[in-house]
Amino acid sequence: MTPILFYGVPSGCSFGSIVALEWLGQPYRLCRIEMPEMVTAEAYRRINPVGETPTLRTASGDFLSESMAILNHIGARGVDQGLGFAQGTRDFDRLNQALAFLNTTFFGAYVPLWHALEHGSEGMEKQVLVEFGRSRVRKAHADLSAMLGDRPWLLGQQRTLADAYFIGIARWNEYHQAIDRREFPNLQRLYDKLEADPAVAFAHAIEDQRPATSTGGFLGEVSFDAALDREPVAA
Repeated sequence: MTPILFYGVPSGCSFGSIVALEWLGQPYRLCRIEMPEMVTAEAYRRINPVGETPTLRTASGDFLSESMAILNHIGARGVDQGLGFAQGTRDFDRLNQALAFLNTTFFGAYVPLWHALEHGSEGMEKQVLVEFGRSRVRKAHADLSAMLGDRPWLLGQQRTLADAYFIGIARWNEYHQAIDRREFPNLQRLYDKLEADPAVAFAHAIEDQRPATSTGGFLGEVSFDAALDREPVAA
């Protein structure tokens, strides 16, 4: 089977998995999941009981959820490209450490801000959530900037899945304006470099439903129903 990534819009963290699949260069398809309507529906919960994106239907037909698990799955297929590393090696441990930080601290810093935005918080509740979120986002950026230092990529001289995941979350600051990223020049440098990457441009175009040019193995989008078939047909 051709792997299919069920990606969430608007602005799902699945963005990073799209970038990673483009970098991998192997055949894959995409299935668009509107949030919150489709992602919370019974049909989607049959493949992901948590009702969140992303979900990956693997080449063997299994359904895999959670960004960190999906990225590690992609990484295992991309060892030759340096996207991932063999388990038990120092580089594998370093990649997992970076992904864990991004998946918990960096992602989690934005949770109060998303809650305030999506649940219509007003008055004191909104003020508390926003102030708390901004303080967490600032600390997460400071910590990540220290981890990055003056290296070109999060793990060093070569881009990895950590950089793909980073850009999918870092763009959330454009919504919330929690910090001025220019206060963290190392992160701004990495952000700008990734935004200029063809795979990132492709992922933005896919989300926005604009013409998208793949430099990877993208074979087209499929409907949700077709994605559950063994031999899906492009929508």
